[in-house]
Amino acid sequence: MEIDGAEPNDAAEEEEAAAAAAAATAAAPGDETLGGAAAAAAAEDRNPSSPSSASSGGSESDEEEEEEEEEEGAEHLRIEALERSLREQPLDYEAHVKYIQCLRKSGQIEKLRAAREEMNKNFPLSPKMWQEWAKDEISLSASAESFTEVEKLYERAVQEYLSVPLWCDYANFVEEHDQSVSQCLPAGISKMRDLFERALTAAGLHIVEGSKIWEAYREYEQALFLTISDGNDEEKTKQSQRIRALFHRQLSIPLVDLISTLKDYKVWEAEQGNSNDINTDLDGVPSNVASAYQKAIEMYNARKQYEDRLVDPDTSEADKLQQFMSYIKFEESCGDPARVQVLYERAVVEFPVSSDLWLGYTSYLDRTLKVPTVLKSVYYRATRNCTWVSELWVRYLLSLERVHASEEEIRYVFELAVRCVFPSVKEYLELYLTRVDGLRRRISLNGEKDSAIDFQLIRQTFMDAADFLSPQLSTDDLLHLHEYWARLEANLGKEMVAARGVWENLIKKSGSMLEVWQHYIAMEIEMGHIQEARAIYKRCYSKRFSGTGSEVVCHSWLRFEREHGTLEDFDLAVKKVTPRLHELMIFKSQQESKTGSTYSITKDTHDARKSPLKRKTNQLSSNKQPPPKRRKEGTSKTVEASDVGPTKKLRNATENTEEVKKDDANAPTEQSKGSLKARDSKSNFYNDQCTAFVSNLNVAANEEHLREFFSDCGGVTAIRLLRDKFTGRSRGLAYVDFSDDEHLTAAIAKNKQTLLGKRLSVARSNPKQSHRKAHTDANLPRSRDKGVRFQSDEVGRAQENKKTVVEKPSSDLGLTGKNTFAAPRSLVKPLGWTKKEPKADGGGEELKSNEEFRNIFLKK
Repeated sequence: MEIDGAEPNDAAEEEEAAAAAAAATAAAPGDETLGGAAAAAAAEDRNPSSPSSASSGGSESDEEEEEEEEEEGAEHLRIEALERSLREQPLDYEAHVKYIQCLRKSGQIEKLRAAREEMNKNFPLSPKMWQEWAKDEISLSASAESFTEVEKLYERAVQEYLSVPLWCDYANFVEEHDQSVSQCLPAGISKMRDLFERALTAAGLHIVEGSKIWEAYREYEQALFLTISDGNDEEKTKQSQRIRALFHRQLSIPLVDLISTLKDYKVWEAEQGNSNDINTDLDGVPSNVASAYQKAIEMYNARKQYEDRLVDPDTSEADKLQQFMSYIKFEESCGDPARVQVLYERAVVEFPVSSDLWLGYTSYLDRTLKVPTVLKSVYYRATRNCTWVSELWVRYLLSLERVHASEEEIRYVFELAVRCVFPSVKEYLELYLTRVDGLRRRISLNGEKDSAIDFQLIRQTFMDAADFLSPQLSTDDLLHLHEYWARLEANLGKEMVAARGVWENLIKKSGSMLEVWQHYIAMEIEMGHIQEARAIYKRCYSKRFSGTGSEVVCHSWLRFEREHGTLEDFDLAVKKVTPRLHELMIFKSQQESKTGSTYSITKDTHDARKSPLKRKTNQLSSNKQPPPKRRKEGTSKTVEASDVGPTKKLRNATENTEEVKKDDANAPTEQSKGSLKARDSKSNFYNDQCTAFVSNLNVAANEEHLREFFSDCGGVTAIRLLRDKFTGRSRGLAYVDFSDDEHLTAAIAKNKQTLLGKRLSVARSNPKQSHRKAHTDANLPRSRDKGVRFQSDEVGRAQENKKTVVEKPSSDLGLTGKNTFAAPRSLVKPLGWTKKEPKADGGGEELKSNEEFRNIFLKK
């Protein structure tokens, strides 16, 4: 906090101003607006002869006061706006920083303290912010209680990031404000030495700034040396030996300006009466110290190129991070864990939200430096900086288990982790499984001791995972979760009923999935429960599964009885399965015939519409007459050449000649051709190979809302929002294209999440079947009777292609042949899902070929 007092001209005025500021502080200790303005006002009241007081009644003073009031009003509005912003978004880092800066400028002490504490709950503070906080607290009071609070503040600060200036400020504060230290009491000297040793351990290997701590430590010890009386030679000898040892330790470490340190050492030795040549590098230096010094110089030279690249102002942030990684790799190859740790600490200060950096740091500590306190500290800071990286949380839990942390500590970290926001649901599953793994291992180590309590925790963790994740998990992950749960219930919990309950609950939710039944049966077979497995087969063999699942479960039952059952069991399975397989075979053949006929009709119609000119050209070349005109009302009203008698053909030929001219006049324009080409290209471009279909959209949602909604999934290449062609309003439907299946799977996992107050439905787009159905429906005319399809148009086209006259056109249309597959469900039961045998089809006659008609006439 910046407290600006008056600046008197002499010592007496300075004392009066200081007293006025102190009086103002004592008079209003709870005033949040206490600051430079209040202290200056109090000083002016005590010293009316000051220049500012003399001119207080002038116009310039009034203008300054008005400007200050305007600035205070604007600052107050900024503070209120930031407070509202933080209430809405408490995890906005930049808003926290601006809020603290505004409060510090306005001098609102209590709010400033609360704001800093609130920010530190959510984020680590930078070394600069810690320094400002400590200086503000020091400037407010110098009592013993405030000293303790500031000391605690410094302890918190040095735990978050490596900062040599912060350690130096901490040491200076203790040296100046701790009475035991300033009075050179034994307790104070010991406390100060412990503090310096901690600082050296944390930052003494910092090549660029580490020498500052070494010099501060030596200066303190040299100051102690001067306080020793001349008659106490023994104590002086001990103290000089401490100083000499500090020099020797520093000279063995690669630091910047190590040559200057060597000169200081030789000067100090000369002061102690040890003769040496200052101008000669190693003259008078012990051989062991000289050898260590030479090695330190070589180490510094090997690292100088990396240090130079880091301080290069032209280096970008990305390049600087890469330089750090190269530097770390070099230090790892040298094999000194302490130096690697210091370098990692320097890197995370520069790049605190780099997940790769934290992952590399924690991985290195897990492999080499397995110190519990260090591991906990690094993982705690890593997860606070990168809360969205689930791998860090998983490693954190495993690290706590390795150092034998308490259950309370592990549970606390796990609860923090599951409250974070991760990109995919699979990362939450990994967290839950890691927690279960740890509990399972603890039961195995402890044996019967507290096993019931631990297994209750396992069961509760599985229940929470199933409730939270089941709606969004993929099939494989869902089966993995429940299979693991059921196995632990049976083997570890010794409760087979509970294990079966796991699968039964899953069947209630996902009973149409064949894999669920298969895993359930596999568990029973693995446990040796043959009768229970057989009972499950009897329950599921008649169920309807997707694809060939129904056939698979039937054959699986037969194989099971062949391997595990008696002859009576096998005969019973055959008796049950045989009619079921027969039904499935009939249903499959009907589906294939339906699909084949639909495809054939659709293909013929599509070809006929796609190339009408080609067909007309063939007719002209063969019949030597213009082709008949195709009416726009529909193909059902088209007059086919093969359906009219010989007397009508001549008249139609004349009429069609004029109609062809009309057709040429009504030919599509270039603009319409362009639209057709655009429509064809659009249908070819959007192939929906990797597309999500989104429904139940809010009508106010636009493409940007959808892009932001799927931003955490990534890979979005295009967004198509379906709109009404007349009003232009959204229809609540959209297609979102992704670059690959991995991003599409992540997008589908967001199913049932809310956007603009509505819960979306997100599924893979599979338009092939619907497209085929829509295409067939467009080509096959319908009657007005509940959508029953007829064959008259297609029969007419088939007859035209064969150039044979089959029957006289009739206006009485009816169902012909077996084309009842498109009838409503209320009229036709689904095929293949009834126990009754299919009835013989008594449909209409099949169309006769030319040869059959010829045989009929010959017989007559």
